[in-house]
Amino acid sequence: MDVLPGGAVSINHVRSRFPFAPRSIWKGVPDSQWNDWHWQQRERVTTLEQLDQVVRLTDDERRAVVEADAQFHMGITPYYAALMDPEDPTCPVRLQSVPTMGELNFTAADLEDPLAEERDMPVPGITHRYPDRVLFYTTHNCPVYCRHCTRKRKVADPSSAAAKKQIEESLAYIELHTEIRDVVVSGGDPLSLSDDRLDYILGRLRAIPHVEIFRLGTRNLVTLPQRITDDLVQMLRKHQPVYVNTHFNHPRECTGEAFDAARRLADGGCVIGNQMVLLKGINDDPRTVKELNHRLLMMRIRPYYIYQCDLARGISHFRTPIETGRRIIRSLRGHTSGMAVPYFVVDAPNGGGKIPVNPDYVVRHEGKRWVLRNFAGKEFTYDEP
Repeated sequence: MDVLPGGAVSINHVRSRFPFAPRSIWKGVPDSQWNDWHWQQRERVTTLEQLDQVVRLTDDERRAVVEADAQFHMGITPYYAALMDPEDPTCPVRLQSVPTMGELNFTAADLEDPLAEERDMPVPGITHRYPDRVLFYTTHNCPVYCRHCTRKRKVADPSSAAAKKQIEESLAYIELHTEIRDVVVSGGDPLSLSDDRLDYILGRLRAIPHVEIFRLGTRNLVTLPQRITDDLVQMLRKHQPVYVNTHFNHPRECTGEAFDAARRLADGGCVIGNQMVLLKGINDDPRTVKELNHRLLMMRIRPYYIYQCDLARGISHFRTPIETGRRIIRSLRGHTSGMAVPYFVVDAPNGGGKIPVNPDYVVRHEGKRWVLRNFAGKEFTYDEP
């Protein structure tokens, strides 16, 4: 075991618990290419013929790759594709990245824009719903087109690209509205932008006096950790404080590459939080979520939210009962570190915003007396002064 002065266990001991991704059909690819995020983007799996070389496709998957393309394209980086079990169609990585026929089943509850982001858009690219913060749409690109995407109406669609004029109008809106102190830089995935382009956007935001913080909403740590280069981190250092919200959904995604990407960001001063989406057959059991959250904490990523799956079109097969999320939180609270217990929220349809639906530990409240139930089911009385 590697030990640092004073007896602290070195980071290498922790890192050893995160195996690196296999190379699958890309075993012969030189490290210089495999670790180049531009190469990973260029070589994405986007066709049935390519996917056929990576996994043994079921008839359902084979049909879905062709028939679902009109609704939402397929795109999988070699890195993320290599994490898929080639023989198991229920593999959690495979379910998130390979189309299935469930995507063609639309329900009465499905919505094109489930969170009403377009309705609360005063200028193209800005969703202003909460009093002091906005969502800033900067790109339609993502390394992997997640099959449960809530923004599939725009992601992968070049017609929704945030052109220079739109970016400038968005920045002007933020500058004009002095109540905005927090900007969520989103997309698509903002890390799909070049370092120079992202540096420009963040620099413009940092120059606005009333903008205190911004958050980068990215899944690159999960699907393209090679994107977290030393140059990127050096650029982000100039714009601190920078918060990064990422999106790990399963322990299988916590690889050596992901660990190193998180380490670079954390060492560069970024504060990292995770926003897991509750997905049927992927992470809808307490044991999986606990393992994921423990791994995230070792990566210096704080579990922040568990989202109930949104009402976007074609993702009803991923949705679980809301009670499933409440049950998971009950299994975590008191049974593991408080840092490993995120908020469970429903991002309410039609622009209602994030609503916590965590378990209720209040048994009853009479006057100044509260009867509370702890994690073990025991009741305790608290009398207010």
